[in-house]
Amino acid sequence: MPVVFRHRGFRFGFYSNEGNPREPPHVHVKLGEADAKFWLLPEIELAYNRGHSARLVRELTDIVARRRQTLLEAWDEHFSEG
Repeated sequence: MPVVFRHRGFRFGFYSNEGNPREPPHVHVKLGEADAKFWLLPEIELAYNRGHSARLVRELTDIVARRRQTLLEAWDEHFSEG
């Protein structure tokens, strides 16, 4: 999983094999076995949560919102055809 950034032990990134056809831009947030997936477009939206508390998901949503541009740029760079 390419990690775009880390925050308080959480890894924010995506997988290189994001489906065929490729899924829209999103980010996985992992800490240990817990994983949450957020869509980045058109709005930030929780796709699923496995193991994070509701309070923590709200905090992670705020972090993803603040860093959305960085995440989108990393996604575009990683998956660019050129």
